[in-house]
Amino acid sequence: MKLNKLNNKVAIIMGSQSDHSVMKGCEKILKTLKIKYQISIVSAHRTPKRMFEFAESASKNGFGVIVAGAGGSAHLPGMVASLSSLPVIGVPIETKKLKGLDSLLSIVQMPRGCPVATMSINGSMNAGLLAASIIGNFDEKIKSNLEKWKRLQTKSIKKKP
Repeated sequence: MKLNKLNNKVAIIMGSQSDHSVMKGCEKILKTLKIKYQISIVSAHRTPKRMFEFAESASKNGFGVIVAGAGGSAHLPGMVASLSSLPVIGVPIETKKLKGLDSLLSIVQMPRGCPVATMSINGSMNAGLLAASIIGNFDEKIKSNLEKWKRLQTKSIKKKP
């Protein structure tokens, strides 16, 4: 499978403005790896028409991967995955009452036929790295940037305390 060179962007979406502080980790790693991205608020519950339009046109708009952060009932990643053939990575956002366990279980328990890769609670940086790995399968520059980042991470770990 050859990914269209135009489809090398990552869409970072989230259910509300309050999720942005968590999703900044994804933005930061994508910037470091020089991956194009677009970030927006797309709520499954408060802006369902926006969500439908986004999901149905994501591939046509040049996205190769969607990273969706959501808290509480966390329907956004699964709903987007049900409407798009692109890989969707869900980031459960920590909530006050249940500490994000509600979000995690909502995202990880997608029904058969509607896969969503699920990160840890507030795991947006890892979501960015997984998105980079997916795009890197088809874009040598991104693959090279990711491999360099991993080498630098390995070198940063000391052998002794």
